[in-house]
Amino acid sequence: MNAPLRRVGVVVMILFGLLFANLNWIQAYKADEYRNSDYNGRVQVAEYERKRGNIEVGGTAVALSKETSGKLKFQRSYPGGAMYAHVLGYKPVNLADTGIERLENDFLAGTSDQLIANRIKDMFTGDQTGGGNVLLTLSKRAQETAYKQLNDNQVGAKRGAAIAIDPRTGALQALVSMPSFDPNPLASHDTGAASKAHNALEQDKDRPLANRALAETLPPGSTFKIVVAAAALENGVTQQTEIPAGPSFTPPTSGTPIRNAAPSICPEPQVTLREAVTESCNTGFAQLGLRLGADKIKEKARAFGFEQDDLTVGETGEDGGLPVAASRTGEMAAPGGGTDPAALAQSSIGQRDVRMTPLQGALIAATVANGGSQMRPYLVKQLLGPDRTTVYDAAKPRELRQPVSGPVAADLRDMMVNVVKEGTGRKAAIEGYTVGGKTGTAQSGPNTPDHGWFIGFALDKNGTPVSAVCVELEQAGSGGSAEAARIGGRIMAAAIMEGR
Repeated sequence: MNAPLRRVGVVVMILFGLLFANLNWIQAYKADEYRNSDYNGRVQVAEYERKRGNIEVGGTAVALSKETSGKLKFQRSYPGGAMYAHVLGYKPVNLADTGIERLENDFLAGTSDQLIANRIKDMFTGDQTGGGNVLLTLSKRAQETAYKQLNDNQVGAKRGAAIAIDPRTGALQALVSMPSFDPNPLASHDTGAASKAHNALEQDKDRPLANRALAETLPPGSTFKIVVAAAALENGVTQQTEIPAGPSFTPPTSGTPIRNAAPSICPEPQVTLREAVTESCNTGFAQLGLRLGADKIKEKARAFGFEQDDLTVGETGEDGGLPVAASRTGEMAAPGGGTDPAALAQSSIGQRDVRMTPLQGALIAATVANGGSQMRPYLVKQLLGPDRTTVYDAAKPRELRQPVSGPVAADLRDMMVNVVKEGTGRKAAIEGYTVGGKTGTAQSGPNTPDHGWFIGFALDKNGTPVSAVCVELEQAGSGGSAEAARIGGRIMAAAIMEGR
């Protein structure tokens, strides 16, 4: 054999060898991936042969499957449309699942190990038992109220979020992100139409697919003063301790003065901590932050849950769930090292680099209401088999952490109640209940309107916490925090009504 033919033969043998190796690699290592790929038509047909289970709120199916006459036997439907979208997510044909649809996919699809008995029974009967059902903790009334009040807010805000939680258990009572979206077009069996609908949402400048309640962080403004007040109470300050205040305060190293929202707010040279919280005194808290120091404020923020990167919301267990963005305090550091007094003063009133999710705000309020114990937030109340037998029950709430002691929580609770009675949170009041809260106004940029915040809680006549809430109205401008307080009160009242 001459040299050219020999070389050709060697190349062919190498190519065959590579082809053989690739086939073995696909069969040995990639088989499961290809078998379960969303783009595998046979898998899709098989998946849609079994009726997917319901997702339910208060006995009503908010996600269900309807039989079709097409190649895919069942289609997902969302009767509530945009109202539950950021909780439920959607179950598309050729797009990635999101929300509870993704989190509980195996159970809803009937392929979970928890439902193996049903599949074994099907082998003998020839039936195709449907998937399991997921019951959520949400209050139908509170969710509807949160959605309506956010979208009909009186200050014209186009973006925002609201979240409510049971302080005693961590069960979420409401979760709404604004703007929302209708998940029904995304679940269409017309994959071209579904992709077009998804692309339109992706390109929307207001980002309706974003879950602002869990995954967005913004400067929290004066709501962060509750964290600073907690640090102060743990370091020798009482409600009646007088702290420096005044109409204006210029931190060392900064030529920019910190002022209060109005000249009538704590113009005195000194006010008590209780007065500073009630009036939302910026100059008082800026100077209090300098007195405490950056380390104590960061430490207390971490105790409440700031800087946690692995928090999720799903079942009461620690692993898995909808991801929650970490809230941050920022470094508060000078360029050459050490603490920057100007950064610390601004951070102490919830500005500078402080960033918080609405969930974190609700957890702060819930912790204060619950005597200092912060419960792990969760969304899944029960998992029911196709025959409605209970497979999982979130009967044992779990404590996440203990940010403050009982006495400190009692002081914070008392001051927050005074905010609603005599201060900036009056619009959150609920007749027959003790309501506490803290408003917040946060600068969003040099030429854009301020964000409006409210965190709060409601106690029944026995002092038992029944709801805690956080409402955030992005770039709401003047009156944004008062409107957030009004909406927060409405949401808690709705949760109370349903819980009776």
